Amino acid sequence: MDFNRSDFPEGFTFGAATSAYQIEGHGTGGAGSTHWDTFAATPGNVVRQEHGQLACDHYNRYEEDFDLMQAAGFDAYRFSTSWARVMPDGRTPNPEGLDFYDRLVDAMLERGLAPYATLYHWELPSPLADEGGWRSPDMHNWFGDYTACIMGRIGDRMAAVAPINEPWCVGWLSHFLGHHAPGLRDIRATARAMHHVLKAHGTAIQTMRGLGLKNLGGVFNFEWAEPVDDSDAARRAADLYDGYYNRFFLDGIYKGRYPDAVMEGFAPHLPDGWQDDFAIIQQPLDWVGLNYYTRKIIAPNADAWPGHEEAPGPLPKTQMGWEIYPDGLYKFLTRTAQEYTGDTPLFITENGMANADVIRNGIVDDPERAAYVGAHLAAVQRAIGDGAPVAGYFLWSLLDNYEWALGYEKRFGLIHVDFDTLKRTPKASYHALTAALAR
Repeated sequence: MDFNRSDFPEGFTFGAATSAYQIEGHGTGGAGSTHWDTFAATPGNVVRQEHGQLACDHYNRYEEDFDLMQAAGFDAYRFSTSWARVMPDGRTPNPEGLDFYDRLVDAMLERGLAPYATLYHWELPSPLADEGGWRSPDMHNWFGDYTACIMGRIGDRMAAVAPINEPWCVGWLSHFLGHHAPGLRDIRATARAMHHVLKAHGTAIQTMRGLGLKNLGGVFNFEWAEPVDDSDAARRAADLYDGYYNRFFLDGIYKGRYPDAVMEGFAPHLPDGWQDDFAIIQQPLDWVGLNYYTRKIIAPNADAWPGHEEAPGPLPKTQMGWEIYPDGLYKFLTRTAQEYTGDTPLFITENGMANADVIRNGIVDDPERAAYVGAHLAAVQRAIGDGAPVAGYFLWSLLDNYEWALGYEKRFGLIHVDFDTLKRTPKASYHALTAALAR
């Protein structure tokens, strides 16, 4: 990798990220059923109906995983806590689950890894899903209680906390496109879920402030929307995609409104009195996290709302079929600072690539990943040079893991996991990053 730690500002944080359901092994430690378990058990939803009951067995192997993080020279670990492990029915604390996160955090700190926690990364307890899940007007109260429970236990040791990972995935991907749990395709459910996600986010920030926690932020995913051509129709389609994917949540938090183009479809379906919720939604944030992987080429399609479709792009692609477009990260960092956050620190909270990695003679050679990370960190340097207050970079992911509806096929990790034996093998990109962080 053609960068050094010394190329970045003093105090710049380098970390790696994971999520609870994708690595822990949900069948252990008294965790309750989640809507992901039932979604995965439904034929056709997940490749080979694979699930997260064992995953990487991080629940039992976290010390080995943290030793590898420490050896690589990382400063911080971005992890998530599982609501259904902390409160199996969504409401009642589980001492075994709370004890696990106590041990997990202490193990990070023993190795000099700053804990960056996310409270929700997509695994909703099934009893709450049965009551409407993210469509329910009570969700913000349930989420506030969960926040108080887990952060009342481990909050004193957190370096930073964000409530919800990638609200677009919780709302649109899961309720409009149906690709993630609960697998709905319903515009009314989508509008309400996207609004309730923000209300729950604001409630969690309020709750943690009340507990005395500091350094609270939000984590949002972004895809740069490029019109397929110069036509007005293509530009309008790309603007709409940009509105519901990239701007909806930041507009809600920083402007107290939603994009006009999105509201053309959403307005009839939002809950009564939704405008009054911005007092909760607009809680001040200490930092903002950007998850960035790719761009999308958008072409108009008038046959159905939202009036567009994705067109193939010409750039090299990852194993996911996603174009490699580092300029999009630069554009989002500078745009976010200029239009929303000002001097508030920005973090790249996820960035990485899936690659068809294989072990040969005990070695996983993945030059594609090293090149991807290097190119995106160069974009980060450009953004810093142009005034964006970028404070850190977290690579997705530390480990090959359960990639949701795609099962175990797509490998994002710096560390290869054999899902039969669970053996960990650091890839060539891990060793290259270790050398770069030491310089």
